[in-house]
Amino acid sequence: MSDRETIGVIGAGAWGTALAQMLASDGRAVILWAYEPEVVAAINAERRNPLYLPSAQLAPGIRATGDLADLAALDAVLVVTPAQVLGRVLAGLARPPRDLVLCSKGIEAGTGRLMNHVARDASPGSAIAVLSGPTFAHEVAAGLPTAVTLACEGGRNQWERLAPAIARPAFRPYYSDDVTGAEIGGAVKNVLAIACGVVEGLALGQNARAALIARGYAEMLRFGETLGAEGETLAGLCGLGDLVLTCSSTSSRNFSLGKALGEGASAAALMADRRTVAEGAHTAPVLADLAEARGIAMPIVAAVDAILKGADARKVVADLLARPLRAETESDARDIEA
Repeated sequence: MSDRETIGVIGAGAWGTALAQMLASDGRAVILWAYEPEVVAAINAERRNPLYLPSAQLAPGIRATGDLADLAALDAVLVVTPAQVLGRVLAGLARPPRDLVLCSKGIEAGTGRLMNHVARDASPGSAIAVLSGPTFAHEVAAGLPTAVTLACEGGRNQWERLAPAIARPAFRPYYSDDVTGAEIGGAVKNVLAIACGVVEGLALGQNARAALIARGYAEMLRFGETLGAEGETLAGLCGLGDLVLTCSSTSSRNFSLGKALGEGASAAALMADRRTVAEGAHTAPVLADLAEARGIAMPIVAAVDAILKGADARKVVADLLARPLRAETESDARDIEA
């Protein structure tokens, strides 16, 4: 695509709005689809998204719409809807775009499918890419430096179309062809961020959080490699990089949810009251079931699933700490068992 063509963004939550703002920062025209009519009206009339990203004064090149037909002529569309509605929204497109860039992080409940599988069924004919990495929406919207993974199933040819259209001076994509790895990193880190929030809410200290990040990364790696992801991808921006960011700040919705759970709030009340989606809460039960079915040890993910289902957070953490002692690496564990 030409680096001046209009680009589409589906989903006007905080992350979708931030991506639209970043893309429009050099004068490019961006069409931003929003579900809520009041969001469409506010963006077009006031240049703001008061519901999801009130801090940003939006660029004049952004035009909001509530009609997916307005994106029909576009060759590249970024999809930033909640993961659980991605397939339903994409099914409403009048024409599959040439390039579909998935920016939603999660696993589909009920099917266990990654978003790229959902997108292939809902938008046949589109070349799929995944954009993922350590990104807080308000920082991207403010033009602060950000680096991400852009994983292209179409390889270098697709990368050469998309990278110039997406890259900006403060927004730097790095190439990968590992779509599975990019997706798994983003999905699993959301669940682990809830766990780190629980640690914060229980006031268990920085040592505990650092250990949880390291052991959580080991779970991400085991799960990812079992599903065909490359370890190098998961060690990069869309895996370890995203994990470290999301597990360290209340700017993360998933971390904030976990912190509230650790402080004693109920999961049901928190989820019912949240306008913005903490994707990890939807991903945790699916991920826990997939891991169990494949015999993949993911005790931290299982613990988050239990807490979200109502288990006492302190008891769950105590049970984690009481697990049998073992080696840190898989190779050393095999030596001990031998």
